[in-house]
Amino acid sequence: MRTIIKRIFKSGFINFWRNGVVSIASILVMTVTLFVIGSLVLAAAFLSASLTEVQSKVDISVSFKVDASLEEIKALQRDLMVLPEVKEVALSTREEELTLFRERHKDNNLLLQSLDEVGNPFGARLNIKAVNPTQYESIATFLTNQDSDSAAIIDQVSFKKDVVDKLLAITNSLRRVGLAVSIVLIITSILVMFNTTSLAIYIAREEISVMRLVGAETSYVRGPFMVEAIISGLIASLVAMLLLYPAVLWVRNATLGVYGGINLLSYYLSNFFYLFLMLLTAGVTLGAVASFLAIRKYMKV
Repeated sequence: MRTIIKRIFKSGFINFWRNGVVSIASILVMTVTLFVIGSLVLAAAFLSASLTEVQSKVDISVSFKVDASLEEIKALQRDLMVLPEVKEVALSTREEELTLFRERHKDNNLLLQSLDEVGNPFGARLNIKAVNPTQYESIATFLTNQDSDSAAIIDQVSFKKDVVDKLLAITNSLRRVGLAVSIVLIITSILVMFNTTSLAIYIAREEISVMRLVGAETSYVRGPFMVEAIISGLIASLVAMLLLYPAVLWVRNATLGVYGGINLLSYYLSNFFYLFLMLLTAGVTLGAVASFLAIRKYMKV
């Protein structure tokens, strides 16, 4: 068995170098596919970080009436924290709201003088963050369906539903587009690899027929071509990873300072082995599948 495996790998390496043009074509096609797949993974990481940052800014704001007691507000806060949809509930007292307002309008002396005359017109506020953006509407429904005592102290519930809906729509659209592009590229790569592998097998069809006539096992005939495909996938994954570096560097410089964006270069370097393993697995799998499908045509003498 060891001798057979050794011969299969040796024949695969020899055939890979012998069919230089076909091998280069396979590597180029697979490199493009793996490069785009790697780019989609990095783009997904960048967009995910940006969307997470935006999500952290979206919340439900509950403002209370001026005469609402702090004990009643804290009781409602405890009720909200029990909900599984709620991630965090931050309380801002009347005094804190007044301080924040003064800081925002510190250059408007007339407005600050008016505040000094009328006193503190602000009520306390609760800022509620959900575990998932899809759960904001249920939290808002919970607040509007409170009993009469709790509802009496609530002045207004601010819920940016349009922002949340747009955020969810963008996230779902990006996922669908990325999945569709990946599927198209994988199918295209398999078809092209199928044709290039078929060409290599067609060149060696007489040799395959002789091997089959003398009783060679199917695995022994198929093995070298599978090895060729694996070599192509390995080289293509290495080339794709090398090409991703300047692309990531350019994107990092172009998006430097973009709101919520991560440093793609740091992400690429810190996840280098994970990305390489993913592309290597994808490349070897694509090559092996295409080679397996192409070889089946010539397995009968």
